[in-house]
Amino acid sequence: METTPITKIDIITRQDKFDELKDALNEIGITGMTVYQVLGCGNQKGKTDIYRGNELTIDLLPKVKVEICVCEVPVDLVVSTAKRILNTGNIGDGKIFIYPVENVIKIRTGEEGVSAL
Repeated sequence: METTPITKIDIITRQDKFDELKDALNEIGITGMTVYQVLGCGNQKGKTDIYRGNELTIDLLPKVKVEICVCEVPVDLVVSTAKRILNTGNIGDGKIFIYPVENVIKIRTGEEGVSAL
């Protein structure tokens, strides 16, 4: 029995780019996703603001994390779409992580694999 590979793609990026990313992913056939409001830092190392005359260092910046599982839409298409939409050329544009998925199980019906998506 040949199985279609399932791939999980995690995209972490700026909050203000989420709506544009969601619309672009919908256009290429991505209809299901899980979205989290997260905090994180990378090369940005946070930022320093002045609040009521005092310097305040914010180490963790608000980001959005989008999780997608794909099998029919090519991974390369999802990645190229995300890169096109999210790339501003500035630090903090985000990261894309790609993982193989061993199995997916739909709890309500018990379906497994691609049909569970």
